[in-house]
Amino acid sequence: MRTEWIGKRLNDRVRTQMAYAKKGVITEEMSYVAAVEGLDSELIRSEVARGRMIIPANINHKRLKPMAIGLAARCKINANIGASALLGDPASEAQKACVSLKYGADTIMDLSVCRNADDVREAVIGVSDAPIGTVPMYQIVQDAKNQDPLNVSIDDILRAVEKQAKQGVSYFTIHAGFLRRLLPLVAKRKMGVVSRGGSLIGAWMSEHKAENPFFTAYDDILEICRAYDASLSLGDSLRPGCLADASDEAQLEELKILGDLTLRAWEKEVQVMIEGPGHIPLNQIEYNMKIERRYCHDAPFYVLGPLVTDIGAGYDHISSAIGATLAGMHGAAMLCYVTPKEHLGLPNANDVREGIIAYKIAAHSADVARGRKGARDRDDLMSEARFNFDWNRQFELALDSERAKEYHDETLPNDSFKSAEFCSMCGPKFCAYKISKSLSEKHERD
Repeated sequence: MRTEWIGKRLNDRVRTQMAYAKKGVITEEMSYVAAVEGLDSELIRSEVARGRMIIPANINHKRLKPMAIGLAARCKINANIGASALLGDPASEAQKACVSLKYGADTIMDLSVCRNADDVREAVIGVSDAPIGTVPMYQIVQDAKNQDPLNVSIDDILRAVEKQAKQGVSYFTIHAGFLRRLLPLVAKRKMGVVSRGGSLIGAWMSEHKAENPFFTAYDDILEICRAYDASLSLGDSLRPGCLADASDEAQLEELKILGDLTLRAWEKEVQVMIEGPGHIPLNQIEYNMKIERRYCHDAPFYVLGPLVTDIGAGYDHISSAIGATLAGMHGAAMLCYVTPKEHLGLPNANDVREGIIAYKIAAHSADVARGRKGARDRDDLMSEARFNFDWNRQFELALDSERAKEYHDETLPNDSFKSAEFCSMCGPKFCAYKISKSLSEKHERD
């Protein structure tokens, strides 16, 4: 289906969703998104034209189901996967991608830092109908002589970006906003630069005493994005990696630069979203969401967490989901999940599942809090199923149906209990629902 959509536009000079939107054209991707979101297609078009919404849909990702990231759409979640230099292979990463899709990831980022990253990326794109994002800097360094980031050139950057665009990557995280003049601000921090891509760029600028090569090559990168309708996810190299560095000068100065880069991308009709923190105390989250909208002209905000405490090791999917819920309520358009392995190791398929469900809860809670049309419908249906002891319906409505059924059956394994009017918490005599129903029936008789 999507191949037919793209085929009709093959002779167009520029094929980005933003270019069509600015011309007043509602593409098939926009219509598809409108139907999925329950929104008017003209609203989708106008939001894409304005830059408040993106539809990351590389023309070479043929099996893609288009989706939207923006304040007018429901809050989305991204799942990070990827092989490390020590662990992982194409098959295991493809499995993680399938797990991500099964449990509800809206996009997937392949963050592989291995020698066979091309094969991993090909495998992941091959199994995914969700947009795939990458951080090209990782492969650029892997391909550099002796895997040394100091050997990276602008030609290396452009070659890697175009290679991945040809493969079908729908959005790139590029760290173009970390300028050389910001390096002295890093020294004031407790934890310096915690972004992997940002740290590599910082090392390059320091060694070569030259400006960020992604910033220097920015116009050329935009031309590649125009050719394939790849979106940019402007990376926050200076995101805070601990509460002590939250909302500091380094973070906010980079954010201003990302706002300037956003305007330059829009001039070229390239879609953009902005990446955000990081580790942020709960009381600073609303401020961070508002200042991003001001500095970055309402471009969609894509936040990692944020984690609201630094001491949740092993449970950072929980500490970050708390922050993500508040971020979504105050305007974050997409939440980048965190798994229990954050800060500790490479996540496996089960860690991916745990992270996704935590973030599905966060994104859904944010949609309910924002009063999005239909957001609470599933909650209301669940309440009815619970009150009526409809266990199978409860399993069906749960975000993780398998886990819900597993926990119920742990203590009540017999199938006859699927119609029982109690669970193992209260048993048949102390069930509040049963007692409440009896009270209602008595009241009606009286």
